[in-house]
Amino acid sequence: MSSRSGPPKHMNKYAWKPKANIKVNESEVGSRQRPYSEITGVCPRCRDQIDWKRRYGKYKPLVEPGKCQKCSKRNVRQAHHKICLDCSKSNGVCAKCCCQVTKTIGRDISEIEAEQKLLDEAIKNARERERRTLLRAMNKAKANTGNDDEEEATSKICNRSREGNIFAAKSIDEYAQSIGGHHHGDEDLLCK
Repeated sequence: MSSRSGPPKHMNKYAWKPKANIKVNESEVGSRQRPYSEITGVCPRCRDQIDWKRRYGKYKPLVEPGKCQKCSKRNVRQAHHKICLDCSKSNGVCAKCCCQVTKTIGRDISEIEAEQKLLDEAIKNARERERRTLLRAMNKAKANTGNDDEEEATSKICNRSREGNIFAAKSIDEYAQSIGGHHHGDEDLLCK
């Protein structure tokens, strides 16, 4: 055991990168073209562990779905998870460590699909210039929220302080109605 205390003897000049001298195929999972999926259904501690594995080259994504330890179905779609997202939500536990958790990180696939459907409907009948402006703003919001927590990401996306600069309408729903889109009464679907 070392009796030395204080700052380290030396500091690295650059951060360590896994596979630094190996050329990465851009079509492989984990590259820029095909990034890893969002980490969902886990507690913050497990999310940090999985994120560490991704950063340091220890993460190996699943090739086929794994078997859930609760319901014994092949529903586990993310690596390092022990139970499926349905069992995780119904029992209120983390999908990786199976500890009781009040809130898990990430959103359901159904929530993401519903939000995407609503946005596609709003974009469908817009003029080309307005459509590209909206898509650019959405891509910028995604790029800015890549490393933030899920709560911070939704608050940044739902912050509608710049809406007046992009659209004449106060909300996307009003904009969709003004261009001929149909409103289904899902006003707060985007911000949940």
